[in-house]
Amino acid sequence: MAIYELAENELIKIRSTTFSEQGIRERQDLQRLLRAQIEVIAPNTLVVGEEFGDWADSRRRIDLLGIDKDANLVVIELKRSEDGGHMELQAIRYAAMIANLTFSKVVDIYEGYLKSIGTEANAEENLLEFLELEEPDEESFGNDVRIILAAAEFSKEVTSAVLWLNEKSVDIRCIRIRPYQDGNKTLLDVQTVIPLPETEQYQVQLNEKKQEVKKVRSSNIDTTRFDLAIGQEVHRNLPKRHLMYRTVKAAIESGIAPEAVAEFVPGRKNRMFKIFDGELDETALSIELCKDDPHAERPRTKRYFCKEGEMFFIDGKTYVLSNQWGRGVPKVVQSMIDAFPALKMKFSPTDTESF
Repeated sequence: MAIYELAENELIKIRSTTFSEQGIRERQDLQRLLRAQIEVIAPNTLVVGEEFGDWADSRRRIDLLGIDKDANLVVIELKRSEDGGHMELQAIRYAAMIANLTFSKVVDIYEGYLKSIGTEANAEENLLEFLELEEPDEESFGNDVRIILAAAEFSKEVTSAVLWLNEKSVDIRCIRIRPYQDGNKTLLDVQTVIPLPETEQYQVQLNEKKQEVKKVRSSNIDTTRFDLAIGQEVHRNLPKRHLMYRTVKAAIESGIAPEAVAEFVPGRKNRMFKIFDGELDETALSIELCKDDPHAERPRTKRYFCKEGEMFFIDGKTYVLSNQWGRGVPKVVQSMIDAFPALKMKFSPTDTESF
């Protein structure tokens, strides 16, 4: 395929070129520009490392290491070559090497990266804000590793391997970055070639279904569920996020303002709720949420309690509560119970004799 300029009386073909012909270097040029605008090839991704190689063989380094909104690690490999070389094999090795990185280790990596680019921002605060978390949540962190390969072109061997890996539920994609020359300007045509955009959502849903059995990664993960009593009403076997939702719901329904509830989560009080004008139904709310992040790999509705009956309508506004909660939930819930004794709430781990 080619790119054409639409002139008044004709279509003028834009000349294709190569990165080497244009004197564009892989690391000093292409990688440097993409790390600052990673959304060009990896929407909803935060770059946390560059040339990362924290292992014995220092010759092997990940071009760019990222994390996405679902707290999955992202290996990004770049090649200016016309066939992609053997980048898929290289990226798989890297993915295996970083698969067990913890939140604290990623913070260390990110801190080093920020220093290397001359930024004095707080690495942990930046990471938590990007993930919309109040505190580190190892339970949901790094459950998967995604791979993004970006090159001017891909050989049949590379695309065949990537298609097969996708069938085996490995999230790996090929982004073609093809340069064109228009006078003194170099243009880039950036296209996702695998998976094809029109089949991507189906593939995501299929892979999510296959991954349902992998929710618990190790025996030391806190998967405690809770029973919550609100007066005479008891809700049993609640995951932490639903424990939080039920507690917040009881507080709001008793007349306590959402803003007052959010004071109990100081690190997230401005991000605990999404607030929209009007009383929105589930469909309208879904549209509004997706406006915040139109290129999300997964719909933003996955990150909020926004089904019918879950949102809160107060003073002509719609409030939706985040569902991204982790280990800190019991402490927050207990502080709310102590602050609002009139609600007559108590909770305990499921299968105890508290109730």
